[in-house]
Amino acid sequence: MDAVRNRGTARSARSSSAPARGVAAEAARRVLLPLALMALVTLGLGLLLTKVLEHSTLVAQDEAVSREIAQERTPFWNEVTHYGSMLSDTPVIIVVTTIMAILFRVVYRRWRESVFLVAVVCAQSAIFLLATVFAQRARPHVPHLDPAPPTSSYPSGHTSAAVAFYCGTALVLTLHTHRHAILNALWWLLGAGAALAVGLSRLYRGMHHLTDVSWGYVLGIFCVVVLAQALLLRPITASRRAAPKRAVRGAALT
Repeated sequence: MDAVRNRGTARSARSSSAPARGVAAEAARRVLLPLALMALVTLGLGLLLTKVLEHSTLVAQDEAVSREIAQERTPFWNEVTHYGSMLSDTPVIIVVTTIMAILFRVVYRRWRESVFLVAVVCAQSAIFLLATVFAQRARPHVPHLDPAPPTSSYPSGHTSAAVAFYCGTALVLTLHTHRHAILNALWWLLGAGAALAVGLSRLYRGMHHLTDVSWGYVLGIFCVVVLAQALLLRPITASRRAAPKRAVRGAALT
């Protein structure tokens, strides 16, 4: 009798662990694998810029763009870009991400949106830090208007963080106001506008090359798309597909 009971317990444990393994495999396929590939591509491009193309026309053009911008600086735009750059300073991103994650949890009464926002900010940050450690690109050879390590030019972490937070927030809000075109336009005007302002400010202030800022945008957008598909859009699609089935079952019961 005990042997039968033990076999039943073992089968129950195996059946309960199967969904957990399935969820882990699905998460790895939809999130971890794409992010790992992006990390490899980001690192590979950084090594290409610093080890192979360091004397190429591309790098020379990068420096030329930075010098040209530095020559056109004015006190007014120095001040404006100071605040534009601050929009994505690390302490600012940490604070606003925490605030928005709490607000999303309170307003929507679930964790999905909060987890998405925190995950996308952390994902781009992890890839950015990996690249700065192994592909240490020197900053443009122009006067720098902000204090920063000299070998953290690639990619622009300010830019990727700005895309992750501001565009990620805009996406969450859009999903909840999708029937209101004016509100949707407002969210994206603010979100994309903030990300654009950060990238241009970092370029203007001599903190990054054009390729650094450009890849910062690519990295941020990639993280938003991958994590939105896994954590926001796919659950919403599944819920909408299940709604008619629930309605049919309810009608059958009545």
